Amino acid sequence: MSESKKSSSSYFRDKISTVDEQGRRVWVFPRKPGGTLTNYRHLVAVVLYLFFIIGPFLRYQGDPVFLLNILERKFILFGVVFWPQDFHLIVLSLITLIVFVVLFTVIYGRIFCGWACPQTVFMEFVFRKIEYLIEGDAPSQRKLAKQEWNVEKIWKKSLKSLIFILIALVIATTLLAYVFGSDRMLGLYSHGIAFSSKLLIASWILTGIVYFIFGFFREQVCLIACPYGRLQGVLLDQQSIIVGYDYVRGEPRGAKKSVEKTGDCVDCNACVQVCPTNIDIRNGTQLECINCTACIDACNAVMKKHALPKGLIRFDSEKGIREGQRKIFNTRTIAYSVVLLILLTVLASLFTMRTDVETTILRQRGTLYQTYGDNAYSNIYQIDVVNKFRKDLNIRLKLIEPNGEIKLMGKDLFVKGGEKIQERFLVILPKLEVLKSKNEVVFGIYDGDRLIEKYTATFVGPNSLDVE
Repeated sequence: MSESKKSSSSYFRDKISTVDEQGRRVWVFPRKPGGTLTNYRHLVAVVLYLFFIIGPFLRYQGDPVFLLNILERKFILFGVVFWPQDFHLIVLSLITLIVFVVLFTVIYGRIFCGWACPQTVFMEFVFRKIEYLIEGDAPSQRKLAKQEWNVEKIWKKSLKSLIFILIALVIATTLLAYVFGSDRMLGLYSHGIAFSSKLLIASWILTGIVYFIFGFFREQVCLIACPYGRLQGVLLDQQSIIVGYDYVRGEPRGAKKSVEKTGDCVDCNACVQVCPTNIDIRNGTQLECINCTACIDACNAVMKKHALPKGLIRFDSEKGIREGQRKIFNTRTIAYSVVLLILLTVLASLFTMRTDVETTILRQRGTLYQTYGDNAYSNIYQIDVVNKFRKDLNIRLKLIEPNGEIKLMGKDLFVKGGEKIQERFLVILPKLEVLKSKNEVVFGIYDGDRLIEKYTATFVGPNSLDVE
């Protein structure tokens, strides 16, 4: 290795790869990647694009399948409506999700960043593709950036910016459709500012933010703004799956024509040239690496050209590379994967066990039994009903056991969709049914003739010693 390369590799961890020694930004011009893994990433990206674009327009029973209306506190996930009363489910889900992300990263590293993160997917498979189409590959882009402003540079930069803005508008509109619904967004662009000036301004602002992120901020999102990238330093261990360089096999580097004995790395820098965050993966796991696998495809192509085995850069663990064990799935990986499956099962169960109507019936605080006529006792109760259905409900309350009577003390139990009511009622039991001081009563909550749920409460009667 030359002295300059030794010097370069000795301080590469002192600064991020997109900042020079004077603290100025180094603009990244990665070469166009290609290969088996890149093709797989293309397929994943297409699926994610379709899901993202079609999502707001999917309907179930008249409502969107996905809606995240934070302002009106209404959420719909896979057709299931969640109201503010389901906040405990959201909290439990977030806790489960955090644990899942931690365990997933410990096992599989930053695969999400390179394959499914919206920042990477849009940057590499939409905006970068347009850049390649208009400005050419990395050498042409670098040349265009350095040359003086002329007709060629003006029209290429202008065309690229115009297309970027249009795509940013589509992304911003789709994101807002997930919040406000697709109908409102379509109405906005069919009627303009007369429909909703606030919504129009919000779409413009969000379009500007998206354009700035993908037109200028780019990989800095992963290096500076994203907390997940910062966390990987404490989440990864020597058995985590990473995109790693096999230094055991590859070192020392050098051209194969050299008389010195060298490893399999021909020091062609192809892995560096395709990296979207401008790092040299041969220096080891780094903060900037998003596991996009572009370096794997580039290295495999060079290995094939030199009739050398593929996999000099590959998915592996640090321990696997050091010990020469090319085995990704071991007992630990399988055990952690089982835990992840359990967490997903728990998360799914939280949603499936959710009821569409929540009822609470409690005896009125501070009250005792009352004598009702000559042959009965009464207790006062309070009922709280939360309606999570989309439709309104006419709740009918019935005493299933023992024999008795219910009298409402207020309005009928009518609950609008997504709302709740609180009413009081009287339960009257014959004295023959009140055999002790605390008696069990079972209520049936009906929507018309359909039993929604049963609820058990306590009816207080006189102490047996007080009964003549």
